[in-house]
Amino acid sequence: MNKPVILLAVGVALFFVSLTADAFGIGEGTGIGWKQITGFVVGLIIAAIGAAQMRKKT
Repeated sequence: MNKPVILLAVGVALFFVSLTADAFGIGEGTGIGWKQITGFVVGLIIAAIGAAQMRKKT
């Protein structure tokens, strides 16, 4: 695998894990807390960087 694909996959995974943490019992309770929002934003940024690098290569 190349670096952009890994960045995209890690970013998307972090994005979804952050938003579904409460459903899996790893969140702080009901609702979205600051840690989940931070994970969501960081995941989105990492995924965007990976997607931009993939687009630049083509």
